[in-house]
Amino acid sequence: MIAERSDFESLAAFGAAVTVVGSGPVGLALALRLAGRGVRVLVLESGGHTASAAARSLSEAENLLPENHHAPETAVARRLGGTSNLWGGRCLPFDAIDHAPRPWLRGEDGAALPAWPIGPETLAPWLGEACRFLDAGDPVFTEPLPGVRAVVGADRSFGFESLERWASDPRSQRVHAAALAGSPDLCVALGATVTGLEVAGGRVAALRLHLEGAGAGRLAVRKLVLAAGGNESTRLLLATQRDHGDLFGGRDGPLGRSYMGHLNGQVADIILDNEALHAGLDYHVDGHGSYVRRRIVPAPEVQAAARLPNVAFWPVVPEVYDAAHRSGPLSAVFLALSVKAVGGRLLAEPIRLKHVGPPPHDRLAHLRNVIRDLPRTFAFAPAFLWRNRVARPRLPGFFLQNPARRYGLEYHAEQLPDPESRLTLGEETDRLGLPRLRIRLAFSEADAAGVLRAHEALEAWLLRHGLGRLDWRHPPEARVAAVLREAKHGTHQIGTIRMGTDRSQAVVDADCRSFDLDNLHVVTTAVLPTSGQANPTLTAVQLALRLADHLAPRAA
Repeated sequence: MIAERSDFESLAAFGAAVTVVGSGPVGLALALRLAGRGVRVLVLESGGHTASAAARSLSEAENLLPENHHAPETAVARRLGGTSNLWGGRCLPFDAIDHAPRPWLRGEDGAALPAWPIGPETLAPWLGEACRFLDAGDPVFTEPLPGVRAVVGADRSFGFESLERWASDPRSQRVHAAALAGSPDLCVALGATVTGLEVAGGRVAALRLHLEGAGAGRLAVRKLVLAAGGNESTRLLLATQRDHGDLFGGRDGPLGRSYMGHLNGQVADIILDNEALHAGLDYHVDGHGSYVRRRIVPAPEVQAAARLPNVAFWPVVPEVYDAAHRSGPLSAVFLALSVKAVGGRLLAEPIRLKHVGPPPHDRLAHLRNVIRDLPRTFAFAPAFLWRNRVARPRLPGFFLQNPARRYGLEYHAEQLPDPESRLTLGEETDRLGLPRLRIRLAFSEADAAGVLRAHEALEAWLLRHGLGRLDWRHPPEARVAAVLREAKHGTHQIGTIRMGTDRSQAVVDADCRSFDLDNLHVVTTAVLPTSGQANPTLTAVQLALRLADHLAPRAA
């Protein structure tokens, strides 16, 4: 059941065994799993069915390094389905190496990377269900590429068979609409904003809650799960710690620290000399229910030898905002995205802004490209719109092959933890009285240097086997600065509620349960100890399904 308007009496009368804060893909996966096991679940969602300025304003924050972090109110979505409304749909699990000790890597403070309290084998039983919940087909994440395998032989320094899967419909509330509406053991309350946790006797006794149309009040809880996204969940815990300073490791403890996202961008082009590799890097349907795309990733032994963070590469079309590409289809994409009313319906705002680029925008030059390249533009646009907006599975993006086999080389790299890259509470409050976040997301020269070492290792492997080569966009002395200029994140909110084995180093244990409050669990991307090269949503949904199976016999 979805309740657009609620009152405190009806929410209390529902008699939830588990209360979940947040209706994003993680919260919905947990709630639907529990409800399917006969557990009474209440989901509290701050927004409504659609986005609103009033709800969005609650996510505003003090952004200390705006060049590094997307505007917080554009990086999250307060509405039914949460950030699945912004998400592109990319699904892939964390790698085994992410869970393992990596002595060659250190955080910005010189400390070893935080250890995961669980390995990939712990999460494996929920991988298939997580993929299917996210509408990404079966959990198949490798695909042979014989034409390249024969060339490289035993030298698997870089993997070229690794796949990322894409959700056919990224919006979890649409994929699971029937279950959300029809479950008698599930109630999703819209317009329900949690403004605080009331703590007593080592437990969360109640939530301070604001209901649209009913005002402020209090709601008692039995078991509580925070699934409100990384930053908002951290914000609620920081506000609780402000009133109870010894919680979550104390004010100098791990809560809010080591905020991580990913480094992504382009500092080189790739020229592909091998036709099999060139042909194998486009989007395609793999027969397991969704579109996939290959990633080129360094093998664990290469990561160790070259002291690399985890990183992935893939070729992309030229920057659409640069009219010098002279491509009619690319300029048509730019012109559509540059109009916010149109582009905002096609892409999440941070992604739209990346493709549009910084002003000034030379729309006239792009229009000339379209006119000069009319036949190809007219052939591209209807086919792409059909495959992207109508057809199922959904084509998630576009990759225009060219005879020169030259492309931008996109990277998506792990960010190393830095305790001073963190979330804290500011002095300002939102309209409901909750302190706003103060966000400091910092990227280091060590982060950038790791990205560059990965490029160098890839270049050596390509040249060794005649697969291709890199064309760097900057001289060696300018490359670290170039990577740091490209670094900007805010959508993958990792590390600030770290899971671990010791409350002095972590906020929750291996079961995502608070060390300090025995009826509080947290399941968001913020519990992940390291950021890896993978987008974190699939792993967070695995954690949610695992937590549901853990809670069900205890909550029923």
